[in-house]
Amino acid sequence: MTKPEKLKRKDYEERLEPLQRELASMARWAAHTNQRILVVIEGRDTAGKGGVIDAISAHINPRQCRTVALPKPSERERSQWYFQRYVPHLPAAGEIVLFDRSWYNRAGVEKVMGFADDRQVKAFLKQAPVFEKMLVDDGILLFKYWLCCDQEEQEKRFAERREDPLKGWKLSPIDIEARAKYAEYTKAREAMLKATHTDYAPWTLVDFNDQKRGRLTMIRDLLDRLPDTQVKPEPVEFPPLPGKPKKESYSVVKPLPAVE
Repeated sequence: MTKPEKLKRKDYEERLEPLQRELASMARWAAHTNQRILVVIEGRDTAGKGGVIDAISAHINPRQCRTVALPKPSERERSQWYFQRYVPHLPAAGEIVLFDRSWYNRAGVEKVMGFADDRQVKAFLKQAPVFEKMLVDDGILLFKYWLCCDQEEQEKRFAERREDPLKGWKLSPIDIEARAKYAEYTKAREAMLKATHTDYAPWTLVDFNDQKRGRLTMIRDLLDRLPDTQVKPEPVEFPPLPGKPKKESYSVVKPLPAVE
């Protein structure tokens, strides 16, 4: 099967806009019905997790839609129940939470890079479905996505991060070390899917070799798996101003001069 050509930016933006309108409607529905929506986004380094999160959240109130991207655990957190540091970030009524990586670090980077031993990984794979069953049984709408990326495409993106000073912050020593462990990450992912792909919290894999097409595919899937989310926005009335529009005035500090 021949893969479609990579989307041009103009085509992508034209196709993204109606999806973002649907996402805005979905956010109104979540607020109106007090739904709790939790989207777990996992994948290889450079797969495109940040980009799809930006596309989802771009036109949703940031007080309602939060991104969670936790740093490595502190000394105190390492002494806690493994899932404990994720619990405070779960959504409350009307909220949408997007996890940029999640508790699945234990089955991926921690396993492959040796930050967790076999006993810890085995315990995690046993406990994760139980943890997620508790979330779903309590009414949280849980969606789990894995973004797929071939190694050739991954290498291009790593090189871009190395060369582009605006993207250099994305390239870490762990990323560089992990480049040679593509097969190990594949093996770890397959073990993770086998243990945690359940009827109540299934995984959805999305091809992100073309990130633009991948974003459209994932957002369409997310919207299609939610119930009817059409909630019309409340009409906003603009009464006339009591007089002519006023201009800014300053008596203490003046604004900076505009750049030429």
